[in-house]
Amino acid sequence: MDCPVCGGDCVRPAHEVLAALPTRFLPCPSCRMQVLDKRVPLAVLDYPEPCSCKKRFIDGVFAHMYVIMREEGDLTKDDPLIAVGSPLVHPGFAMDRPPFLPEKSLLLLSGKVTPKTARRIVSEVPEVKGVVKTSPGIPGLASHEPGAAATSHTLLAGCDVRADLVPVGKNILVVCKQQSVIHIEFPRAGSPKIRSVAARVGNPPVSLFVDACAGPGTLGLAAAALGVPHVVFNDAWYAAAYWSAVNIDVNRALFGIDDVLILAQYRDMVSCPVGSDPQKIAEARGRQVLEVFQGDFRNLAMVLPRGADLVTVLDVFGKQDREAVAALLREVQHQIGGSVFVP
Repeated sequence: MDCPVCGGDCVRPAHEVLAALPTRFLPCPSCRMQVLDKRVPLAVLDYPEPCSCKKRFIDGVFAHMYVIMREEGDLTKDDPLIAVGSPLVHPGFAMDRPPFLPEKSLLLLSGKVTPKTARRIVSEVPEVKGVVKTSPGIPGLASHEPGAAATSHTLLAGCDVRADLVPVGKNILVVCKQQSVIHIEFPRAGSPKIRSVAARVGNPPVSLFVDACAGPGTLGLAAAALGVPHVVFNDAWYAAAYWSAVNIDVNRALFGIDDVLILAQYRDMVSCPVGSDPQKIAEARGRQVLEVFQGDFRNLAMVLPRGADLVTVLDVFGKQDREAVAALLREVQHQIGGSVFVP
């Protein structure tokens, strides 16, 4: 599949991503590690070049970006190295040591970077895949309430499509997303949300699993990988619904499906970023049925089979407000039946 952002090969089948993983962030015998203090300014405006293997320790990559941002005036001489921004590696997973980065393996999120600097970084720092200017708020919908405001960051240069790796039993999901328009949820050790889904899916699995606020589809994909015969993904936010569809295709080898039909174009969905009545975005059929909708989860009864034995996961923001979440669970359960849980 061509990347919908840059047209390149950012979106690859899961088995290809996983096959390259064992050595992707490891050094060769010639690589050198220079650990820098991120809390202070760079003492000398210099940086190491990549090794002959085309990898470089992450601190050296940050030093390179720091020098460019200083030259362009985005940073002052008093700014510490950490002021460059936040790194997101591609693909992301829980690491036990800092990485040596190959080409196009890092996405930079920064509140200080300007468009000209971003273009220089992507052009001159080979490890950087894309540069995103952050803005206040979390990309996507601010809350689950109808009419909630939508927020996004801004891709300034390169491509911001990346993947996270999520273990599900003996398998690993590859979950792709465009990071400027989908919130960051870096994989946590032990995958507590996945364990919660597995406990609710059961063995033998429930007949229908609904991922009502799907984001890029992680929990619904986990249910499908655990053998649920019918999984419905839904999100009101256009980018979440679209990338849920893409991720079914990326991980299709784990599912009993024959093909994946994506019914919407990413560029067209931007014109209607927040859905209300569920609109089908994608479907995959075979031994399993996987469907993706864009719409308000409160309206899912319009598209769900009546009388189905179903479990719904409601992964909403604001879980700390327990009374509000409990009321929401009761509302959804009344509307679509089955059991509803927050992971």
